[in-house]
Amino acid sequence: MTDQSSEMPAAEVLKTTPLSEAHVALGAKMVPFAGYSMPVQYTDGVLKEHLWCREHAGVFDVSHMGQARLRGVAPLAAFEEITPGDFIGLKVGKQKYSVLLNKDGGIIDDLMAARPVTPDGSGDDGLFVVVNGACKEGDFKVIDNELAGQVDIERLEDRALIALQGPKAVDVLKQHVPEVATMVFMDARLLQGFGVDLIVSRSGYTGEDGFEISVPAYAAVSVWNALLAHEAVKPIGLGARDSLRLEAGLPLYGHDLDETVSPVEAGLTFAINKNRREQRDFPGAARIARELAEGPKRTKVCLKVLEGAPAREGAEIADEDGAVVGVVTSGGFSPTLRAGIALGFVPPLHSEVGAKLKVIVRGKAQAAEVVASPFVPHRYVRKL
Repeated sequence: MTDQSSEMPAAEVLKTTPLSEAHVALGAKMVPFAGYSMPVQYTDGVLKEHLWCREHAGVFDVSHMGQARLRGVAPLAAFEEITPGDFIGLKVGKQKYSVLLNKDGGIIDDLMAARPVTPDGSGDDGLFVVVNGACKEGDFKVIDNELAGQVDIERLEDRALIALQGPKAVDVLKQHVPEVATMVFMDARLLQGFGVDLIVSRSGYTGEDGFEISVPAYAAVSVWNALLAHEAVKPIGLGARDSLRLEAGLPLYGHDLDETVSPVEAGLTFAINKNRREQRDFPGAARIARELAEGPKRTKVCLKVLEGAPAREGAEIADEDGAVVGVVTSGGFSPTLRAGIALGFVPPLHSEVGAKLKVIVRGKAQAAEVVASPFVPHRYVRKL
């Protein structure tokens, strides 16, 4: 999970992250994004950045994301009132992907929530939550309104967030934080490194192995520069971040997810734990239970474009007879596969792997095929 959900008009007064000047110094092209001035690419360009991350390690500034600690008498149980995940059963030292739901079962936002563990094995009963940048004000308002009196929100405005992704990520980071070498996918720990306190999870939004590192804002530049000092590491902008997550088949809020889309439609049923399906005590549970039992009216698919230009967001999806059956929600060129790929929604009848479809690009119907997700295999480290 990461956020690339909306750009803002250039006339808006943009916020900056603690790394803004560092991006400019590296020759980044800065663009308005989720209310912030963010790097879309550096001097190497999107294609080279993408391939570098797949082969080595890339460092990303994701400090526009919303970070918070949730505490209270029973914050884990309270969080289950607005999400379909089993947070009561979340172990110390683990992180979970989940979604905030509205009363109709639509997705308000997707997020990560963790119970970071200290080196001595201790941890509190609160949650460390990371939400999408463009949605964070609304997300925290929902949490505050719905869980008033149960949960206290401590927004961590004084922290930056840096992602280190790629097959060389662990070799780089363990030179500064040795403990990360023993972490596996979705572990979360409170650690010391680079001379400061860190919140580290072994996760990311590229499909590669890697880490997301929460650091004090004042130390962001020094941590960023220390990572870039390694020959295996290069800075990666939002452009390659988007193509990487698309190859990994990961949905993007504001494009593939919104308040009309349910977790079942989006292929996120893994985020609805079995005990929560039985309890049906989360927002929109009736709709979600019905879709789980009967199937949804539409479902997310991965499409490989077999000819012509890549299909972009908004392109229509048609069946072999030319009848429009769906729409592309994310699409572009895959540097790894050297082909056009896309995510979109179609009726279940057209969602089977191998189904032959068409995408309408600039008025021309181009052959496409439903393929298995992800487009490029994930390389998460699930065991050592």
